[in-house]
Amino acid sequence: MEKLKTKDSVYIRFLNPFSMSYLDQIASPTLLIDEKITRANLEKMASKAQRLGKKLVPHWKTAQSRTIGDWAKDYGIHEVTASSISLAEYLCGEGWESIHIAFPFNIREIPRLNRLAKNQNISVQVVNASTAKALAEGLTEDVSFFVELDAGYGRTGIQASDEAELEEILTHASHSQHLKFKGFYIHPGHTYYGKNTQKIHEESQAELARMKAKYSDRYPNLVTRLGDTPSCAAMEDFGDVDELGPGNFVFFDLMQVQLGSCLREDIAVCLAVPVVDIRKDRQEILIHGGGVHLAKDVLIQPDGTKNFGEVVLLTEKGWDLPSHYSFVKSISQEHGIIQASEELLNTIKVGDLLGILPIHSCMTADAMASYLNVNGQKIDHAEGAR
Repeated sequence: MEKLKTKDSVYIRFLNPFSMSYLDQIASPTLLIDEKITRANLEKMASKAQRLGKKLVPHWKTAQSRTIGDWAKDYGIHEVTASSISLAEYLCGEGWESIHIAFPFNIREIPRLNRLAKNQNISVQVVNASTAKALAEGLTEDVSFFVELDAGYGRTGIQASDEAELEEILTHASHSQHLKFKGFYIHPGHTYYGKNTQKIHEESQAELARMKAKYSDRYPNLVTRLGDTPSCAAMEDFGDVDELGPGNFVFFDLMQVQLGSCLREDIAVCLAVPVVDIRKDRQEILIHGGGVHLAKDVLIQPDGTKNFGEVVLLTEKGWDLPSHYSFVKSISQEHGIIQASEELLNTIKVGDLLGILPIHSCMTADAMASYLNVNGQKIDHAEGAR
C-alpha cells in the first residue's frame, strides 16, 4: 500500500512487503533504538566525566546489550556495571576491563562468581558482614568488593555510622586471600522521586568524602562511586568522588524528562505499536502494546490523568515529535488506549504504526528483550539471549 502523508509531512506506513524500510519488519510491538541519539548520550556523559576528571563506569541494567557496549567503548568507556550475575556473565568476554555487579551479593551464587572470576576482572557489592564472611570462605578466585552505603534512599546499603558492621566486613576481607576491598558505592535512588536532587546529591557526595577521608590511610587505593542518572546528568560538582555510575542516561525516558535530566529529543528508544482500532467519538486509539511491552510505570499529569507513554510519529529515519499531544492513558496486559489529538485521529488508520516514548526505558527494554535499530539492524539484549 502507499504511504500516507500527514499534515506535518510525517510518514505513517502500512506494512509493505516490497519496501526495504525498517518499518516493514514490524508486525507486532517492537522496541526501536536510534543509534545516533544513543551515541550522542554516551558521548555527552563520557565527555562530562572526562572534563570533571572522573571515570565513567555506566550501569548496563538499562541497555543490557553487547552491541551497545561496543558503541560505548568508542567513547573511552572500558568498565561497566551489571545489575545481576546473569548480566555479568552475558557481558563477560566482550573486552570489558572490569565488570561490577551492583546488587547486594547473593551468597548462593558464589560458585557462579568463582567461574566468572576465572576469566573476568569482577567486583561485587557487600551490604552486611554475613555476606563478607561467606565470600571470604567460599571464593577460589580474586574478587573485589564495594561496600554500599545508604545515603537516605532506604532500599539497601549500610549506614555509614554503623562502624561495627563495617569493621566486621573489612575484617573478614582481611582474612581472605581472594576478597579485596575496593571502596564505597552510593546509589541515591530517591532522586527519581522528584525530590531535591541538589540536596540529595550534596549529601551523597559528602558521605562518600567522609568515608574516603576516614579509610584512605588504611586503603590508599580506595575509590568512591556515585551512580544515579538525575545527579550525573544535571550536576556539575562531584567533589573528590572518583567514579560516576549512571545507567538510564544511555536511553533516557519521560521520567527523566520530568526530572529535568534531558529533553524529549534525547530519548533514544520508542515502542513501535500497531493500531488495531479507532474510536473517533471518544478520541481513542487502541494499540497492540500494553504492560508486557511498556511495563506499567506511570506519570501523573497536572490534571490527574495517568500517562503510560507519549505518542511520536514514525518516519523512514526514526521518529519525530509531533506538534500535537497524544498519550497512552491506560494499559492492560496486551492493550493500550491512546487519548488522541484531533490531528492524529485525522491521519491514522487501522494497521498503521505509531511510536510510544516510554516512561521508564529500563523496564521497557527489559520487557521487550531486543531492539530494532532504525537502520534495520537487530540489536541484542541479555534477556532475549536467555
